[in-house]
Amino acid sequence: MVKLSGLGLEDPGSNPGSPILILKKMTTKSKKSKAAGRFGARYGKRVRAKLVKVESKQRVKQKCPFCGKLGAKRLSKGIWKCSKCDKKFASGTYYLE
Repeated sequence: MVKLSGLGLEDPGSNPGSPILILKKMTTKSKKSKAAGRFGARYGKRVRAKLVKVESKQRVKQKCPFCGKLGAKRLSKGIWKCSKCDKKFASGTYYLE
């Protein structure tokens, strides 16, 4: 195979006059945006990283302060409900501490 002028083109045939050329596909970098991907390039990297950290904590089930089991989910700002013991209570805004 003969490389052609550093453009990522190759001549697959041993015949130098072969009309078939193959374009090499470059690998793409994967994005690590997670939940903040909806903002695109706006607001800065640090702000989006902090948002991902908070949102990943708030969306998982937390340990209920009443029954001690993993079952408390956030309903809205500061309002939580445990699916195990069916208690609704107020606590931290984003996650239970």
